[in-house]
Amino acid sequence: MFIKSKKLNLPTLYLWSKYFYLWDVSIVKDPALVRKIGEATALEVRATGIQYAFAPCIAGRCYESYSEDHKIVQAMTEIIPGLQGDIPANSPKGVPFVAGNMLGMKFYIATWLGYFLHCTGFIGLVRAMKKVIACAKHYVGDGGTTKGINMNNTVIDRHGLLSIHMPAYYNSIIKGVSTIMVSYSSVNNKTMHANCDLVTGFLKKTLNFRGFVISDWQGIDRITSPPHSNYTYSIQTGINAGIDMVMVPLNYTEFIDDLTLLVKSKAIPISRIDDAVKRILRVKFVMGLFEDPLADYSLVNKLGSKDVNIDK
Repeated sequence: MFIKSKKLNLPTLYLWSKYFYLWDVSIVKDPALVRKIGEATALEVRATGIQYAFAPCIAGRCYESYSEDHKIVQAMTEIIPGLQGDIPANSPKGVPFVAGNMLGMKFYIATWLGYFLHCTGFIGLVRAMKKVIACAKHYVGDGGTTKGINMNNTVIDRHGLLSIHMPAYYNSIIKGVSTIMVSYSSVNNKTMHANCDLVTGFLKKTLNFRGFVISDWQGIDRITSPPHSNYTYSIQTGINAGIDMVMVPLNYTEFIDDLTLLVKSKAIPISRIDDAVKRILRVKFVMGLFEDPLADYSLVNKLGSKDVNIDK
């Protein structure tokens, strides 16, 4: 496995899609229990050498979320500090955070490779060996699609979107969630992977989210119908909409070639690439991957141990 790229010496981020039996958990309506589940999950995920869990699913295609009651879903975002750790008091809203073992160095402002990593507020430089990067998904409205159909369209006015589908994302950002995944679905006939207004305009600018936005599995392919019918257009539209990291499971060479041409032709501004790189590096830095990108083999004994068995 490539832990660091040979050219730039950047640590590689390994990720895993983690599903919980959310409807069972939400029945008890116990945020403290959900937090413990997050803690146990983080420990076992790190024991496998993976640093990034695609969880929680706070708006999941009607059948993957905690509840149809958005207030319950809001409360269940307590799983985020379970996965990532508690964000330090007085931290600026929108800044990603992953807790771990203190390295002994603390800072107010950090600059790394010319990228602005953090603004005002106190934070510890950490070696996050027992916590994982969390991912709030799927942004936004995929729990309200017409007839509950997967990848369908959510028809809703602005008030309904902000009062029903958005609050769990407010909570997630306040709790320091590091990443947010966009949905396959659409809002008022605008596919979320191409929705610049909601991804860049609202999530990044209005809510000041400073982690990175990731696509769903082959999500940008689905910008066109049929999928992948105009891949160059899909890449241009998705990246310009505000997607920072793209899941490309099969045709990554095609993606790299097309993206390179789009940047060279200025169809995708270099400032958009700089923003995406800055956000991804910020999360990796906060995660502690530049200090220690390797797995902690001592955690293997935690797999299936009493430390991760939760009695209720």
